[in-house]
Amino acid sequence: MTLSRALARWTLMAILVTFAAGAAGAEPGISRSDFGKTAEGEAVDLFVLKGAGGMEVAITNYGGIVTSIKAPDRDGKLGDVVLGFDKLEGYLAGHPFFGCITGRYANRIAQGMFTLDGKTYTLAKNNGENHLHGGRKGFDKFVWKAETATASDGPALRLSRVSPDGEESYPGNLSVTVTYTLGPDNALRIDYSATTDKPTVLNLTNHSYFNLAGQGEGDALGHEMQIFADRFTPVDAALIPTGELRSVEGTPLDFRKPHKIGERIDADDEQIKRGGGYDHNFVINHPNGKASNAPAKSGRRPTLAARVYEPASGRVLEVLTTEPGVQLYTGNFLDGTVTGKGGKTYKRRYGFCLETQHFPDSPNQPRFPSTVLRPGEKFESTTIYRFSVRK
Repeated sequence: MTLSRALARWTLMAILVTFAAGAAGAEPGISRSDFGKTAEGEAVDLFVLKGAGGMEVAITNYGGIVTSIKAPDRDGKLGDVVLGFDKLEGYLAGHPFFGCITGRYANRIAQGMFTLDGKTYTLAKNNGENHLHGGRKGFDKFVWKAETATASDGPALRLSRVSPDGEESYPGNLSVTVTYTLGPDNALRIDYSATTDKPTVLNLTNHSYFNLAGQGEGDALGHEMQIFADRFTPVDAALIPTGELRSVEGTPLDFRKPHKIGERIDADDEQIKRGGGYDHNFVINHPNGKASNAPAKSGRRPTLAARVYEPASGRVLEVLTTEPGVQLYTGNFLDGTVTGKGGKTYKRRYGFCLETQHFPDSPNQPRFPSTVLRPGEKFESTTIYRFSVRK
């Protein structure tokens, strides 16, 4: 089903969606419950999507946060594989972007500024001297309008908001929708779309921290990671790309064949030292050999960007995307001060992120795929997190 056909079937109220039970014997559907209120008194909801393949995904309309993903292991036992909190208060108190929509611009913009059509825009510096994930109040800190839908490919949740002209100093009234669909193949599909009334820059991603052994169940260093990328974007000491597209050959960032995350994470390598581990953007090997430019063109097929296997549980995560890059971040700044779901403490490297994206600092890097969105254009992007097991 195309995105346009799916959107045509949206209903404007929270409903229970029923489907014929799948092979796993699950009862697919979507339900809504109260999740609390913000400090300003805005009501926040929690939606639970249940798929025919047995998987369950919980998403709140506060920041579009994926609060849990319960995926079966090789014995069919469900386990929550993303870091987060049991209650809204944990997210309101501040957190390292667990599971949220990041925008307007995911990742870093150098010196908190960029020039577009001859005009310089100055942004908040909320990451040292740099701008990170949309600023002090990015998309992760707003309550989004939520709608549920019946769709032939599974229960779905559509979140939308208008980011007004000047929000966090970005130009243009930006209308954004993010649609989550849980398919019968245990794949969580995220479709992004946006339009603007002024030229602006845009980079959207989901910032879930994964641990396929289960959230809070130790570090993720034993996971076997494969990233389908021949090149990466090296960074300077401030974690800003230098502008080079460098080969992964002969570096600790070569994941073209599977390696354990922890195998080379403390290597005597300049890039590893600068990131404190992995905090790097990889240039995905798209079939046409070129990274795609914004606005993303409809009809482009998602490409396999990464595959991760956790031996103890047998869980496998595959990440497919239409985006040109994916950021591997290995929870280097988790320090044991965050207490998450079930009272679990999240220590260093207890989770990893695979953030599908355009490249960091693209507005200041003319050689990178453009992130400029103009009036009359439509940004469209798709990422799929697909779960399976290896016996």
